[in-house]
Amino acid sequence: MIEYIRGTLASLTPTLAVVEAAGVGYALNISLYTFTAIQGQKEVKLFVHESLVTGGRDDAYTLFGFATCQERELYRLLITVSGVGANTARMILSTISPTELCNAIANGNERLLKGVKGIGLKTAQRIIVDLRDKIATGAMTDELPTAVAQATPVDAHVKEEAVSALTMLGFAPAPSAKVVKAILEAEPALPVEQVVKLALKQIK
Repeated sequence: MIEYIRGTLASLTPTLAVVEAAGVGYALNISLYTFTAIQGQKEVKLFVHESLVTGGRDDAYTLFGFATCQERELYRLLITVSGVGANTARMILSTISPTELCNAIANGNERLLKGVKGIGLKTAQRIIVDLRDKIATGAMTDELPTAVAQATPVDAHVKEEAVSALTMLGFAPAPSAKVVKAILEAEPALPVEQVVKLALKQIK
């Protein structure tokens, strides 16, 4: 079992980080939270969750990377909930910060969870019911890294990365591009992670 990978950040998009360690490049699926936390860094340490899906034509072995143990623990809790798969859990962590998610579950905030694409009322209620007791008081109180402000990239680059991230999350390219364009026209200085977060709330 891989606990974490420490190495050089070879490439980074809002949904994927490639970390080179001992001459091997590891591709790790990440959330927007982790993207923000490691953006601009040369050396990174990502905590790993390994996913092996068997059956069908091909078996799939996927690595998920997280900036903190807390985020990984939340991810692992989320995927135990019926109706919440790997991509849905990553969507939740891309839309809501780990601290906000803990508070939402602890306080029964269905409205915040329903604001995540793909999460309906029943799933939001199920997340709260199933995980409220598992998020013990103080279990997630370690300080989470604060996102560091990044220099504003070229608009075209932001648009391309945002559309690519949304496509990786399962949205069609055409409507994604339309929403991203509208967001950037209104707020051209937004970094890519903020563009994606806003788009996740607007794409239908």
